[in-house]
Amino acid sequence: MTVRQIVGECFALCCAVMLGLAAGAVWLLPTVYLHRPLPWLAIPAGWLLGIAIRQWVHGKKWNAALLAALATAIASIYIRVLITTVNISAMTDYGLLDAARTAGFSMLWDFMRFAISKPDIVWSLTGIVVAAMVAMRSPKSRRLG
Repeated sequence: MTVRQIVGECFALCCAVMLGLAAGAVWLLPTVYLHRPLPWLAIPAGWLLGIAIRQWVHGKKWNAALLAALATAIASIYIRVLITTVNISAMTDYGLLDAARTAGFSMLWDFMRFAISKPDIVWSLTGIVVAAMVAMRSPKSRRLG
């Protein structure tokens, strides 16, 4: 591998992580609006991440599938941490950022682990599989004219 390829792969990894974090943050909006967790949203999130990563981040099949699965896993974990932060914020009358800063990552991580259930894990794994399968498909070619 050349230095250019290594830098390209690292950039693709960074893009996948950022897309996963963004998907988790967007996933928080309907969750907070409806006042309940929506673990089934892992499937559309995985589908969208698979398309985005295959179209714009990486052109190779297996690399795109791996990056899409990673992005969906990050989104699934991040939404759980964000839900925990929102719950702590609501219980303590702190703002969202103050609650996250006061609790710290280790406490948020522990509370997230306590609150997660087996169906949540199944939905997340299903979303990861969907993301990998969608990213494996070749992108549609665009015809002009």
